[in-house]
Amino acid sequence: MADGVEAQARDLEPARRRVAGQDQVQMRAPRKDGWTRDQERLFLQTLATTCNTSEAARVAGVSRTSAYDRRQRNRRFAADWERAMDIGYAEIEAMLMREALFGSESEEILLDGEGAVKSRKVRRGHDLKLALQLLTRHRDRVLAYRASAAAGKERPDSPAVVRRVRRARDEVERMRAATGT
Repeated sequence: MADGVEAQARDLEPARRRVAGQDQVQMRAPRKDGWTRDQERLFLQTLATTCNTSEAARVAGVSRTSAYDRRQRNRRFAADWERAMDIGYAEIEAMLMREALFGSESEEILLDGEGAVKSRKVRRGHDLKLALQLLTRHRDRVLAYRASAAAGKERPDSPAVVRRVRRARDEVERMRAATGT
């Protein structure tokens, strides 16, 4: 009987509501017609690839509103969403940098009914308007996420890390001197 209660508790999903000016957590069972793990995975993968919430929702077969609601209710999903946006944002930055540095070019060849070349068109570049719009739209949120993620990590060239590495090196040298190696 206790196992059934524990299993039921694991299936509960936190929901926040505001009562008398304070946040309270209400536990409720997820809807049967709610998100599946596959939909969530597909949504996050597409979001990381495109940085486009509408496209990610379409590919996952959920509504955009449902995605935003889920992000608001589920902390883990919200954190995964932020990581996916960071990845997608970095991809857009890299694509724009490649395009700015190297450009791109493709040739379109039109043939007539007999297979002879009718015309050639050289197409240059991508339409960068969408990429720029996405970068502008998400820049502040992604930069805030990156700053919070970096806050918990030490830089490899920080003084504290350099001191630890030097201490470890000195210890290895002492051990080698003691053993004669």
